[in-house]
Amino acid sequence: MARRGARTPFLLRLSLLLLLCPGGLWGPARPGLQPCASVAVGSPVVPLGSAITASCTIQRKLCRGLDQGKVQITWMLDNEPVVGSQHRGPGGAEVSNLTLPQFNRTQAKLWCWVEWNGTKQRIGMAEIRAGYLPAKPFNLSCVLNLTDYGLTCQWEQGADSHLPTSVVLKCAGLGGTPKPTPPAASGRSRAHAVTGCTPQGGHSRCTVPRRLLQLYRQMEIWVSATNALGTAESEHLCIDPMDVAKLDPPTLQSIQSIPFQTDCISVAWEVARSNAHLELECELRYRAPEDPAWALVTGIVGQAGTARCCGFLFGTQYHFQMRCRRSSARGYWSEWSAGRNYTTHEKAPTGKLDAWWSAEPAGAGRRMEVQLRWKAPRRGEANGRVLGYRVTLSPRRRDRDPPTVCNTTCTQCNFSAPLGTRRVYLSAYNAAGESAATEVVLLERKGQPLARLLVVPRGERSLWVHWEAPPTLATAYVVEWQRVPWEPSHGSACWQMERDGATTTALIQDGIEPFQRYNILVYPLYKDAVGVPVHTVAYSKQKAPSHAPKLHLKSIGKSDAELCWDPLPVEMQNGFITSYTIFWANITTEVASASVDPSCSSFVIRELKPSTLYKVHIMASTAAGGTNGTSLTLVTTVLDDIEIQFLFLTLGLVFVLLILLLICFQKNGRVKQQFWPSVPDPANSSLGKWVPAELQEETLQGPGVREPGPATISTVTVLEGAAGKQPPTWGKEPPAETTGTFPALPRPYMRQESPGPLGCGWVASESCQGPGGSGETIQYARVVGDGYKGQQHAPPRLYLRSSSTQPLLLDASPSPKPYENLGFHQAAPGDRGCLEDLPATFPLLQGLRIGGAE
Repeated sequence: MARRGARTPFLLRLSLLLLLCPGGLWGPARPGLQPCASVAVGSPVVPLGSAITASCTIQRKLCRGLDQGKVQITWMLDNEPVVGSQHRGPGGAEVSNLTLPQFNRTQAKLWCWVEWNGTKQRIGMAEIRAGYLPAKPFNLSCVLNLTDYGLTCQWEQGADSHLPTSVVLKCAGLGGTPKPTPPAASGRSRAHAVTGCTPQGGHSRCTVPRRLLQLYRQMEIWVSATNALGTAESEHLCIDPMDVAKLDPPTLQSIQSIPFQTDCISVAWEVARSNAHLELECELRYRAPEDPAWALVTGIVGQAGTARCCGFLFGTQYHFQMRCRRSSARGYWSEWSAGRNYTTHEKAPTGKLDAWWSAEPAGAGRRMEVQLRWKAPRRGEANGRVLGYRVTLSPRRRDRDPPTVCNTTCTQCNFSAPLGTRRVYLSAYNAAGESAATEVVLLERKGQPLARLLVVPRGERSLWVHWEAPPTLATAYVVEWQRVPWEPSHGSACWQMERDGATTTALIQDGIEPFQRYNILVYPLYKDAVGVPVHTVAYSKQKAPSHAPKLHLKSIGKSDAELCWDPLPVEMQNGFITSYTIFWANITTEVASASVDPSCSSFVIRELKPSTLYKVHIMASTAAGGTNGTSLTLVTTVLDDIEIQFLFLTLGLVFVLLILLLICFQKNGRVKQQFWPSVPDPANSSLGKWVPAELQEETLQGPGVREPGPATISTVTVLEGAAGKQPPTWGKEPPAETTGTFPALPRPYMRQESPGPLGCGWVASESCQGPGGSGETIQYARVVGDGYKGQQHAPPRLYLRSSSTQPLLLDASPSPKPYENLGFHQAAPGDRGCLEDLPATFPLLQGLRIGGAE
């Protein structure tokens, strides 16, 4: 079923074709048969843009199978559907009419389609073309070739008509006097049949053979162009074919100078043989290689002869050519003849030479070096090829020739002359003789300069120099220019002289090249001096520099960077540097720029971010454009120089302090002793725990006392008691016996110096016999207090304590207020002798208990 469904459209198409073909879709195949369908158009060729009409007719009776059902007719213009109207015509025919209001195609196919049972099929087609009327040919011209006497005519066709067009060159003979005939009456004035030729290959020219021409009689010639829309003709040309004959060129036989008139020459010529029976007029032209245009000599008549011309320069080569045409008609000139060269004879140079000089003292002030430059003679004054130049210090006379200081073929000479030489003489010579000497006056350059100088480009290889005349009238001006920078390969400076003292402009062209800088100087010349030069620089044409300067980083900080660069060499500038532009950017921000004056060679970029990477490049600009340089990468610092210096200074101080602290730790004792002296602390002193060897086993019993205050003890003194004296009573009660308390010990003596600045501390102890010679130990102690180092020194306090029964000479106060001794308060008033609790009360004095026999 699927296959049958797929074949259904194909079968419908095939059945439709079978229905239409027997009726003759493409016209009657056999006589007497009418087509089933037909397409008709109003005109198969129409003007471009006009309306067209068409109709498509289907005869139901002639198309078997179409008599039943509905038939739909549609239109297609090439591949574009167009809409028409459909109605039933006579005899049951189906008719569809189509009107296109504007047909804008040069060629198209109009198709008629029929739709039956859902299938569409083309049943008719008409081809339509559109275009314009043929364009009118113009510029018709004809030339008669005397070799085969064929008349060749050419013309211009004009615009394309978009339609097939046939072009024909037509000609016809005219009777009577040759007169121009209007195109409207040309048909009535033709005496002969129209003949002509048809161009081949689409060309706009063709040749009418001799058999169709009437020589020496007027003929009418025109061009006709025809297409389906109409015909166009060119202007009719009425000519005698011989009037448009193009002759063969003549021949130049010889050229020679006339001996007596040295600026005149004689040219001998002869016409071609094919033109020998014609009356001709000819023209002669000549020019030198330096001449921009030809010089023309007219009015030469005849078939052969000579032509005489004057005004030629001496010693100059000229090129001669000649042509001819019929003198009775204004026809075509022949081609120019083959050229012939001729050089006129020479003559001694004439005129004065333009000279310029510079002089400097030399030879210990007795001579001077002179550089003399001059211009070659002008063409009209050289009179031939100059062989050399001669420079002398005095003029030439008849009887003798002056000595020559320079004889050269160049246009400059360096020579030495006596100091004070004011004049030299310059002359040129050729094969015919020597010119009159030109006097060159060596004037001093101390005259007035120009008021103002301006140079502007005139072209790529020339410059206009304008100046303002000085207050004093000048006789001439010298313009000098030189490329910057000057190199020996460039030769000496170029110069030219303006002999008109009233002029204020000059055009310089010698050696001027684009993109090169030139230094231009102008010297005014006066009768008795040369003016001081005024100079300026200029370019004939500028462009962007060849290179940009290379950036160098001079210094960089936290928020700024200083860049520098070397100025561009002049030869790479290609113009005047108008500015330098610095561009910089980091990764995250847009590009920033700053313009720098061309006279500067450094720039400081400010407001940068610390510790940031930047890319920087420079652009050098002239009036004609700019050139970018290579990129420079830089990174700003975290700190400025001052901050870095302060940081290093701080680190240095910290390092020094660390060294000092290390030394202090290494020398702890010495430093501590120097700054913090060692002060004995009775409470923590080892002296309070030390006892002599004899008393080490003795247990000292003493009443409990409270911790002594922080008193500074610098001196301990133990006083001796006199023999046979009894100690005084401290109270009402008699003193206890102390004879058996301490054993007898040898008498030692002890002295201790304090390290303080006063040096007044000492301790002494001596053993003596008590009263009655019982050997009782009598001890005296003096304790002197001193302050720490750096404190104010007060008078030392004296602490006295004695175990003797004799009273002390000083204050018998039991103890000073800063240091209370509980023993004094607990002892009985009448207690006499040494107390057993003294060492416990005074730990420092515990070690001072000394006993012995001595």
